Amino acid sequence: MIPVDEALARVLAAVPALGTEELPPTATLGRVLAAPAHSAHPLPLFTQSAVDGYAVRQADLARLPARLPLAQHIAAGAHAQAPTLAAGSAARILTGGLLPLGADTVVRQERCQREGAHLLVAEAVAIGTDIRERGEEMPAGAELAGAGSRLGPGLIAALALGGVTRVRVHRQARVVVLVSGDEVVAGGAPLALGQVPDANGPLLAAYFQHWRLPLLRLEAVADTEAAVRAALARAFAEADLVITTGGVSVGDHDYIPAVAESLGAERLLWKVAQKPGMPLYVARRQGALLFGLPGNPASVLVNLLVYVRAALDAMAGLEPAARWSSAEAPATNLRADPQKTLWLRAVQQPDAEGRPQLRTLSGQASHMLGNLAQANALLRLPPASEGPPPAQLRWLALEE
Repeated sequence: MIPVDEALARVLAAVPALGTEELPPTATLGRVLAAPAHSAHPLPLFTQSAVDGYAVRQADLARLPARLPLAQHIAAGAHAQAPTLAAGSAARILTGGLLPLGADTVVRQERCQREGAHLLVAEAVAIGTDIRERGEEMPAGAELAGAGSRLGPGLIAALALGGVTRVRVHRQARVVVLVSGDEVVAGGAPLALGQVPDANGPLLAAYFQHWRLPLLRLEAVADTEAAVRAALARAFAEADLVITTGGVSVGDHDYIPAVAESLGAERLLWKVAQKPGMPLYVARRQGALLFGLPGNPASVLVNLLVYVRAALDAMAGLEPAARWSSAEAPATNLRADPQKTLWLRAVQQPDAEGRPQLRTLSGQASHMLGNLAQANALLRLPPASEGPPPAQLRWLALEE
């Protein structure tokens, strides 16, 4: 069996390059920049008021109290030409309004009084108060985000404000999921004796939906060599990433490895020293990467979080190692396997000082998923052959 770290290294070394494409930022939620994005104009675009108040000239506040006639009203919005503030006057100005030429200070409305058509300022206000200067955040051409940045709502908003209309992003992987097992029945369908509801299909569909990666197809495949061959041939022809569940162990109906290799796939690994998920099979056929996941749902979840997600991160231009965190080992005694890495579903929550704390859950067998109502972390426990469990253990967030 292959150690976990070696298996991960083999997977990452085989990840195909998907290329890039240009899209408007509004179509890139969840995608990763393949090139830096630069502001098309300075931010702010123009010198403006930061508050609701009154634009004045500092020289007109030399003697207090100052009583100034209100000459104009400036709201946020377009202007045919830049307004000008005459000496000895004030202008009502609202947040985001274009500062008139000649003005150098804004008196917020809480610090002055309005007397009909005049403004009364009784307290000193420093020059430049409550003004957003043109370009004070960044000049035109400044980098808004570097290559490798994931596009979330905040970054998309920053790109819009910076006038960016197109960004270069890594192309999304095209994914096909094949769920095998004659005993597996789609949810809601009647079950005959010996059949079970399909958990793997909903698990995988929900995972990819969570990461905004639409599946090309999710297909149930019968446990026959002919059905597996036809399904794999179609998937290899159209997908960058093919995921199968079941059919990768040593049973009489476990056809995935042999059929994949007869179709020209090159085996990268089969059987990893881990529990659950030991019979993991990974192969590559031209530009398509195949993950043959064991059929038990917990095995699917573990291999999805550890290996499939690492491959997807690499395809998207992200650093896979960034998802891992460390925390103190649970206070309860952990029993390591002599030779295998154990993946334990756990609850992670911070202590009073904000440090992450982990608590393992019961029901860790590969066919069990009941503890996922509580679990939010996947804890990695090294094999006993590597020595006593370290004081700090690595873990992954289940939602990642």
